[in-house]
Amino acid sequence: MPEIPDGGGVPSLAVVAREWGRLGCIGFGGPPAHIGLLRELCVRRRRWLRAEEFEDAIAACNLLPGPASTQLAIFCAWRVRGRTGALVGGLAFIFPGLLAILALGALFLAGSPPAWIRGAGAGAGAAVAAVAARTGVTLLAASRRRADEGTGGNGEPRFWVYLAVGGLTGAVAGPWLVLALVACGGVEVGWRRARARAAPRAHRSTLLPVLAAAAPAVGGLGALAWVALKVGALSYGGGFVIVPLMQHDAVTRYHWMSGGQFLNAVALGQVTPGPLVQTVAVVGYAAAGVGGGLLAAAVAFAPSFAFVLGGARHFDRLRANADARSFLGGAGPAAIGAILGAAVPLGLALSEPWQAGVLAGAALLLVARRSTVSALLAAGAVGALLGLAGAPLPR
Repeated sequence: MPEIPDGGGVPSLAVVAREWGRLGCIGFGGPPAHIGLLRELCVRRRRWLRAEEFEDAIAACNLLPGPASTQLAIFCAWRVRGRTGALVGGLAFIFPGLLAILALGALFLAGSPPAWIRGAGAGAGAAVAAVAARTGVTLLAASRRRADEGTGGNGEPRFWVYLAVGGLTGAVAGPWLVLALVACGGVEVGWRRARARAAPRAHRSTLLPVLAAAAPAVGGLGALAWVALKVGALSYGGGFVIVPLMQHDAVTRYHWMSGGQFLNAVALGQVTPGPLVQTVAVVGYAAAGVGGGLLAAAVAFAPSFAFVLGGARHFDRLRANADARSFLGGAGPAAIGAILGAAVPLGLALSEPWQAGVLAGAALLLVARRSTVSALLAAGAVGALLGLAGAPLPR
């Protein structure tokens, strides 16, 4: 088990379960909130990790595909109690949000929910496109600052190219999004290697995503597991990156849910604690009930556990690896573009005129720096009132 810094003390598994479970219950606000809570617990209050080690872990998790804040929670649990602690802490962190989103998903996907429930879902779903756009915009500044690292000061033009590729793919070609991200990362690796006059060789970290994206999908539970695997293992830059692909599979390819129901699922992923990736549990519920929701969640989060349990000891080398940083230098801007582009199909999924007004109102709230949760709750409240008033509701 890794060594604990002086003064930290080794916690029991019961303490890990309690503390990580508490974070899972109050972890509203997405990755920034999760990181802040983990820093407060592990660095400042309990002194289980040194500040430098925690920052290095953030950087390493951001180099991995999948929900970075969840991977960080698993890493911190591994750091204080080894592999068993990683399993206990990771599951405790994930479970509260998963339970909440499955319960709410069952309510919103019920055969004949009350009009106010349908209205609340339609209202919150209408705001999702604005949330996606705001998420992308908030990531732009930091990504631009990183664009010139290791590039001799001329990385920004390529940053805008990668951003545009990701945006166009996310807007009009969601099923191919992963390949676009991998391609941008591979191009950046090749460019930096050529600039350094290094001998060309295959970039191994891009090979598995390419093969995975090209693999055929099967039907039934196999299709659900495949969709969940793509969601959990092939997302760079946050959960919204994978939304266009998930939307295409859940709505267009397999017809597990309607466009409006998918918007409800994404909204639920924002207002419940935990990462947006757990939206796939609602997709699984729509496809195969509670068992399908649990299967989708298990498959989606399995890569995060595998990455940390198998590679946590090598996080220092991963962060220092030039190819890994180069790949993120291309895939990262493309992922941000994909988040911005995701707003297009999400907006086009709206079916009632009043939802456009709710979308505009939510956008104004977000521009005014209101929180994502408050904007979605306000949109849901407006939708509930309209549902009670007899306004037309999406099917």
